[in-house]
Amino acid sequence: MFFPTRPSPAAIARFLDASSRLPLSYAPVGVLNTIDATRLDVASVPLGHGVEVYDRARRALDAWRQFDMDWVQVWPPMASTDVGTVVAVQVRHLGFWSLNGCRVVYHCGGQHDARHGYAYGTLPNHAEAGEETFEVAFDPATLAVTYHLRATSWPYALLATLGQPFVRRLQARFRRDSGRAMQRAVQMG
Repeated sequence: MFFPTRPSPAAIARFLDASSRLPLSYAPVGVLNTIDATRLDVASVPLGHGVEVYDRARRALDAWRQFDMDWVQVWPPMASTDVGTVVAVQVRHLGFWSLNGCRVVYHCGGQHDARHGYAYGTLPNHAEAGEETFEVAFDPATLAVTYHLRATSWPYALLATLGQPFVRRLQARFRRDSGRAMQRAVQMG
């Protein structure tokens, strides 16, 4: 859904309410685990070393801090990462704004695993269709902590189809800026 100005809190609340009743715009859930690797967008960003860094990275991911950017935000800001949670991704681009609906569809890793994260899938009110995972990993051998983002998508809205080269640039920018947001979040504690 596109807006000429920043959507108001009331408009975002209406969008989230309508989104909660929508199905996913793709199938199957877990498509990232079945698709050819050449069709994946991947980013891996080092966050530091040690258990304390890993704990901070897990907390940052659970607080959606990978969206702390000046041009992309997630609503509601303190949304749960429980499976079934619906969020709106607000994007500012080319002088206008969009809201894109997503639902958390599964978790990566577990409470005491060396990886932690979740995936969300797109709803029909998202410009693209597909799935994206946000994960932090801890390597017990090296103590390295890394943020991983994996995504696959294809145009869903007509504007996304027509503007596919621009959409691909925005997606690449998001991967880069999301990694930087996680680095900042971990440094700040």
